[in-house]
Amino acid sequence: QVRLVESGGGLVQPGGSLTLSCAASGNIFTIYTMGWYRQDPGKQRELVATITKGGSLNYADSVKGRFTISRDNAKNTVLLQMNSLKPDDTAVYYCYVLLAILGDYWGQGTQVTVSS
Repeated sequence: QVRLVESGGGLVQPGGSLTLSCAASGNIFTIYTMGWYRQDPGKQRELVATITKGGSLNYADSVKGRFTISRDNAKNTVLLQMNSLKPDDTAVYYCYVLLAILGDYWGQGTQVTVSS
């Protein structure tokens, strides 16, 4: 069984910063890709950022220059540093991992609210 534990969501004012963290544990052999997606009610889940085991990065255009994704392969963790937050960034953020053999897994989601 694989478990993803997310933390770091909350309420922040526009222009503020938050860091999301996700730790993967369980029957893990290799994690190919780690990342973050987000979803607003009534909308489709969308990619925010991903990072491969080799360090290749992919960001949504809407967050480029403001968000930074990183991972620690030894600890099976992924971080999302979010700066210059905007109200449009408000959503539930989901941790995502693509594992060798086992496929993909999702975290339970953490709410990020950007509001004054």
